[in-house]
Amino acid sequence: MFEIFPIRAFSDNYIWMLIKDDEVTVVDPGDSVPVINLLNEKNLILKNIIITHHHFDHTGGIQKLNEVYDCDVYGPSQGHIQGINKPINDNQEFMISNTLFKAIATPGHTLDHLSYFIDQDDEPLLLSGDTLFSGGCGRLFEGTPLQMYESLSKFANLPTNTKVYCTHEYTESNLKFALAVEPNNSHLKEKFLEVVQLRSEDKETLPSTIGEELKVNPFMRCNELDVKKAAENFSNAQFSEPHEVLGSIRDWKDNF
Repeated sequence: MFEIFPIRAFSDNYIWMLIKDDEVTVVDPGDSVPVINLLNEKNLILKNIIITHHHFDHTGGIQKLNEVYDCDVYGPSQGHIQGINKPINDNQEFMISNTLFKAIATPGHTLDHLSYFIDQDDEPLLLSGDTLFSGGCGRLFEGTPLQMYESLSKFANLPTNTKVYCTHEYTESNLKFALAVEPNNSHLKEKFLEVVQLRSEDKETLPSTIGEELKVNPFMRCNELDVKKAAENFSNAQFSEPHEVLGSIRDWKDNF
């Protein structure tokens, strides 16, 4: 089992540090400084970096960390992210700390986006980057609503106890929007109160779980009648496909 620590970066990013048998891995290090500070504090050496997509707030620390620690850097294989020396493709499996990671192509936020799944019976883990957030999903900067819907559908098929480690603290604002979509969702109302309390104490709201997201996240609930009706009311249109619902509520969220 990994020990997992959040490293805060910029205004709302999380760089996840995974430790097992003193082997250290970090996920999406947009900034090298807080990573190096925590490694020094714990007297550890970085061995691996995992990258989900090309945005600078997820990749900006690669070069410095590589210079200091000479890491294995896993990430999208297209060759456009400087520093990746272990290129990874969809469905590819690789070992870190005697643990099997599986890459899942999850385009939508970006076209190159990979998420990573660790299938442990007692506690499966998902490193979802900017595809799935607690209560939300990433903006469609490069992909389409259909791509995002298909990506989130892959997550929906994972075990419900899968812990979700995304890379931004957006939960409170995401759930405010979710309540606008589904004001009568009792799970959502309860979750929102929990999150408001955590944030008032400056505590992380993560990880979430797949089971929880299926109950509260409108982007994971595009087949639910209440979500479909809310999307149709917002767009003043009729939708026959769930990805159309997702596109509508993503537009709504972008302007919320």
